[in-house]
Formats: sequence, structure tokens, C-alpha cells
Amino acid sequence: MQHLKKYTSLLISKLIAINTLIIILVILLAALTLKDYACYLVNGKNITGAELVSSLNIFLVITSVISLFTAGMIHFLSVKKMVKPIKDISFATKEIKEGHIPPLIEIPASGELKELTTNFNNMVETLSTIQYQRENMLKDIAHELRTPLTNINGYLEALQNGVIDGNPKIFGSLLEESQRITRIVELISELNSWEKGIYFLEKPFTTVNVSNTLKETLIAFQLKLEEQFHKRQIDIDPIFLNANQDGLRQAFTNILQNIIDYNIGNDLWIEGKLIDKDYVISFTHTGEYIAPDKQEFIFDRFYRMEESRSRKAEGAGLGLTITKRIVEAHNGEIWLKTNGNRHTFYLRLPFQSS
Repeated sequence: MQHLKKYTSLLISKLIAINTLIIILVILLAALTLKDYACYLVNGKNITGAELVSSLNIFLVITSVISLFTAGMIHFLSVKKMVKPIKDISFATKEIKEGHIPPLIEIPASGELKELTTNFNNMVETLSTIQYQRENMLKDIAHELRTPLTNINGYLEALQNGVIDGNPKIFGSLLEESQRITRIVELISELNSWEKGIYFLEKPFTTVNVSNTLKETLIAFQLKLEEQFHKRQIDIDPIFLNANQDGLRQAFTNILQNIIDYNIGNDLWIEGKLIDKDYVISFTHTGEYIAPDKQEFIFDRFYRMEESRSRKAEGAGLGLTITKRIVEAHNGEIWLKTNGNRHTFYLRLPFQSS
């Protein structure tokens, strides 16, 4: 609101300045032109007396009309150029009110409206991104829920019509599908709780021994790790960070579960090192093929690299997305480097000596 008042005040000041300048120019133009014409009549035409006054009056009327028309056109074009971004913004706000995303507004080359238009365009781009993500999320959720709901409906209709008889195996299948739906809903809720602006209220940060938290998570996976990896090298330097312990434990769990689900090798390398002002944790293993040009997509919600990965995994495709949100909530970064089958997950957490 303060910015809007500021721009309104500046616009009014500029309009007053333009009007004042135009009036001064009209007066000067008329005066100078009238003076030169009077000199021409007296010296060049030898016109004096009443005839001179009459000629000057006629010339003054003509000059005034031409000057006012010219000044009016200059004023009209100047004001139109100044007001156009405001009219565009007004139209765009109506589009947003009706639920549509308007096109970006042309940014003035300079002036106070440049900042206003730039900020408005940034807002429109943000709204467009949010709407796109929301639509994609709804499509993904519908896709993930469709299969278990279809299976449940099919079993229930068959039971109702007497096509099949109820038995523990069928009820077990129904329970499995129901649990899958519950798992998806819980993961979506967990993802939402780590969105910016929420986790600070629901996820308190304290001083956490990150190295111990990672080691405790590895102990929980010890049997699975020993079964799949004959070679394991774990080198974790001790570190204390301002963090949410449950969140980091969830992030480590999701990464390890993903590694176990898609592993095809027999070695695992885990390192945790303080590099400059960041604590960097890396997980390296040999896994199912991931195209190097698509490695950044693995952290998108519900994203599957291959159909085989989708069939094999029991999750809903949200584990790494939640991990990314958790790391970002700690002002950190997570990424994947791969040559196709040799994958390394990197977690960078900022170090604070306090």
C-alpha cells in the first residue's frame, strides 16, 4: 500500500510538471512568434496603426490554436505513455481476480513505473509457477490414487455381486491397497509441512549432532545394508549444526531407502566432511540406469525415471522430494551426480559455529 501511494504521488507530481512545462512553452512560443511577426510587419511591410493591431490579433489567434493543438498532442502522448502501464496493471489484476494468469506487462525503459511493473511481472510469474505446480500435483495425486482405488472398487463390486467370496487373502489385498492410499496421504502431508513458512512453526531447530544422527540412521538399516553391500566405507566427521533432528533423520532415511530399492552393485561409500563453511555428505553406489541429462528431475514429486523403477518401489515417488524440502529448510542443497549407473547423492548443510 505504501509503495502504491508512493507511485501515485510521483505520477501526480510528474503530470503537474508536464502540464506546467507545456503551459510555459505555449506562452513562450506565442510571445516569441508574435514579437517576430510584429517586427516583420513594421519593418518589412511598413504596416502600422489599426491595421497592425488587426493583423497581430489574427496572427495571435492562429498561433494560439496551433500552439494549443501541438501542446495538447504532446500532453496526450506523454500521459498515454505514462498511464499505459497502470492501465495494463489494472486489466491484469482483473484477470487475476477472475482466476486467469495475465500476460507479462511491457516494462517502461525508466522512471518510477519501471520498478512497479517489474515487481508486478515477478508476482505474475510466481503465480503462474504456483498454478502450474498445483495443477501438476493434482494430476500426480489423481494418478497415484487411481490404481489402488480401482483395485478396491473392483474387489468390493465382485464381493457385492457374489462373483468372489470373502477370504483372508482378498481382505489382505484390500488392506494393502488402503494402506497404500494412507501412505500417499501421509507423505503429501509431510511434504506440505516442510514447505517454506510452515516448518519454522512446526519443526523447531536446535543444536544437533548431525554425524551421530546419520550413524543412528545407518544402524537402523544395518541388516539391509549388510545384505546388499559387501563393501562399505563410511567416513563421517563429527559436526554440530543448527537443525531439526527428526527432519535430518527422515532425509537420511529417504536417501538410504532409495539406494537400497534401486541398487545393483555391492559397494557403498558414505562420507561426511566439513568443506569451507559447509558440511557435505555424499552417498555413492551403483544403481539402476538414470540418464545424466535427467538427473535433476529425480527430486520432482511423483517423478519416475523408468517404469521398472515405478513397479519395483513401494513408495509414492515423494521420498526424495521430501528430502529436498527438508534440506532446503536448513538453507542447504541436495543434488545427484551420475554417469548413468554410478550415482552420488550430495547434501550440503551450512555450518554455523554457534
